[in-house]
Amino acid sequence: MLTIMRKHGMTLAIFAALCTALTAAVHALTEPTINQQAAMQQQQLLDQVIPATLHDNDMLKECYWVADAALGNDHPHRLYLARSQGRPVAAAVESTAPDGYSGSIQLLVGADFAGNVLGTRVTEHHETPGLGDKIELRISNWITYFTGKRVASDHDTTWAVKKDGGQFDQFTGATITPRAVVNGVKRTVNYLKNLPEDISHLPQCGEQHHE
Repeated sequence: MLTIMRKHGMTLAIFAALCTALTAAVHALTEPTINQQAAMQQQQLLDQVIPATLHDNDMLKECYWVADAALGNDHPHRLYLARSQGRPVAAAVESTAPDGYSGSIQLLVGADFAGNVLGTRVTEHHETPGLGDKIELRISNWITYFTGKRVASDHDTTWAVKKDGGQFDQFTGATITPRAVVNGVKRTVNYLKNLPEDISHLPQCGEQHHE
């Protein structure tokens, strides 16, 4: 009986080792492809919020970690710098609108350093389907209305939904969601307006990992 149990134990151990080795091999083979696809998806997003004609650098290679309350929380956020002939001309930064109806809304905001919005996209949210999900480009074009708008100052009252006296449409039956996005984009653009021209002191995305 003991011999049989040992045989079964050895068989299971060998099987487990083979499965582990196979999993590691599959991971090693697929990781480059997965990373490439993720980079392509991120590049597509960046192209939507920063026109390719505006810069001549590879923005994916100009990725920095930034942290500021203006970005919605104290967590590190990725910032992608756009340069033209070596000069910073704009940036795309991930930010958070913490006051959505169903939780935080994740944004990618592209703007120059004079307060002009170049593009905005919602990258993640948990808003109510049929109501708050109109912030998604695949549902409606509402998010595109930010493009070309300018934030004059921290106290720019036009940056509000129409119900609050501003210029942006709210959704029927859902005002909280668009209000959160409008305020989040405004705060993010103001952050970029105050961004120092030299950000070389900031950690690059590949240098350290943040949760």
